[in-house]
Amino acid sequence: DDTGSGPKITCSLCTRAVKKIQQLAGDNPDEDAVTAALRKGCRALGRALGKLCQRLVSHFQRQIRQGLQDGDTPRAICSAIRLCKA
Repeated sequence: DDTGSGPKITCSLCTRAVKKIQQLAGDNPDEDAVTAALRKGCRALGRALGKLCQRLVSHFQRQIRQGLQDGDTPRAICSAIRLCKA
């Protein structure tokens, strides 16, 4: 859990980050496409949000990758990792 070190990763940040990653990964992404998108997606959000995004991705990379490959919505993925209320 977040131990109060800096800004918190919110539901809206999570959905924005996952949406950006999803756009970069394209339709029906394979694992390589998702991995590349995870790297690029956070940079596309700018410096402040990018740092939070990097933290989000490093903590939840497996769940985000799986959700994107399963075709889940960004909101569903963020709910699954408990950053959004279902």
